[in-house]
Amino acid sequence: MDDVRNIAVVVEDVDAARTALQWALHNIIRYGDILTLLHVYPFTRSKSKNKILRLKGFHLALSFQDICNNFSNTKVEIVVTEENQEGMKIVATVREIGASMLVVGLHDHSFLYSLAMVHSNIANYFNCRVLAIKQPPLSPMVGMQDSLTNMDFSQIDISRLQVPDTPPPKIKYRICPDPTAIICRLRRSRRRR
Repeated sequence: MDDVRNIAVVVEDVDAARTALQWALHNIIRYGDILTLLHVYPFTRSKSKNKILRLKGFHLALSFQDICNNFSNTKVEIVVTEENQEGMKIVATVREIGASMLVVGLHDHSFLYSLAMVHSNIANYFNCRVLAIKQPPLSPMVGMQDSLTNMDFSQIDISRLQVPDTPPPKIKYRICPDPTAIICRLRRSRRRR
């Protein structure tokens, strides 16, 4: 099957990340796609705290895998790794696994915002399409299943923009900058000899 895609989903302990996963499962995942659940925990120097954070991250990723159990048409992989720079580990892992798409739950503390604050053009770092899904405000009239298809989402398409080089504007040549500076010279007629 040549059409198999690897789609990475950022796993965070926020509702926006769960909503993004559910939206992806309902709207973009196809039969046979590989779904990589990616959790990145913060860097610590303490080995015991590092083990605890890794274990919590793995349990969180397993809770996301439970959401995927109703969709038997996908293969689910889990990646739990440690962050060394703000958002760059996610970028490196997405590139390493060869993901064709990254799905992120967009919230106030999303790694996309922190990455954009540190680096001027984050589009240069990704080699795939990034879908940033915003969780809609919940209303008592609409159930969760109905809101998955009518969800407001933001798509950040990171295809590189090619801006053509523009030549510098032409400076208009003034033939007569100051009319009073013109010196009139009368021509003398040539005399024939």
